[in-house]
Amino acid sequence: MKLFVCGFPLDMTEMDIVKLFNVHATVGTIKIVRDKKTKRCKGYAFLEMTDQAGADRVIEALDGSPLGDRLLTVRQTAEKVPVTELPYRADRDGRMITIIADRMKH
Repeated sequence: MKLFVCGFPLDMTEMDIVKLFNVHATVGTIKIVRDKKTKRCKGYAFLEMTDQAGADRVIEALDGSPLGDRLLTVRQTAEKVPVTELPYRADRDGRMITIIADRMKH
């Protein structure tokens, strides 16, 4: 289960965050999002928990908890749907259009 996390101090490392979360569940992977040029933390991360029950425990225990002078936010991310399964896509102008690929095959 993938989690979105923000509100942690910008100087926290991946290991610091994993230690905090591993008290409640097992972290499979972590990715702190960083600026491409400066490599500075943008203030949020994605963690993948090994199971749903663990993810639920982490959210219950840590969402809204103070961390330094900030409040931690922990949310479950929405599952990504492969583009091939979407009934719509955006055109070059950002408008949503219906994908008619199936009709074009016939």
